[in-house]
Amino acid sequence: MHTVGTFSFESAADVREQYDDVGPAAQTVVREVAKGMAFDREEYADRVSSEVIETARDALFASLLAVRVGTREEFDDWRESYDGEVSVAGHENVENVVWHVGPEGEAAAATFQNEEDAAIATLRRQAFGQLYRDLL
Repeated sequence: MHTVGTFSFESAADVREQYDDVGPAAQTVVREVAKGMAFDREEYADRVSSEVIETARDALFASLLAVRVGTREEFDDWRESYDGEVSVAGHENVENVVWHVGPEGEAAAATFQNEEDAAIATLRRQAFGQLYRDLL
């Protein structure tokens, strides 16, 4: 078993603080991408809205969530000791699982056979929607 990513949280307040902290990075990423696409000031003002920056912030935050990657057996062992609710996407007869534990007694998990990176990316999006969107 191993972990990929950096963000894990003890409380909703920690979530909000980290989400606030990635805001300036999201703005910088959007600005630099717009430069790379040769947007002039007018096009930037027309196309880069607060919704665009918020979407970048959401994606950046989600992409940094700490995700555990393990076998079905490792996941089952962890789940037996976890006291919260776990939402699992995927098929139960698959060999590998990725999971993320939220701050409020909930976790999200997804099964996968071969494509670890794809499973991690999918789980991060699911975890953001299930565990964090309502906290922000």
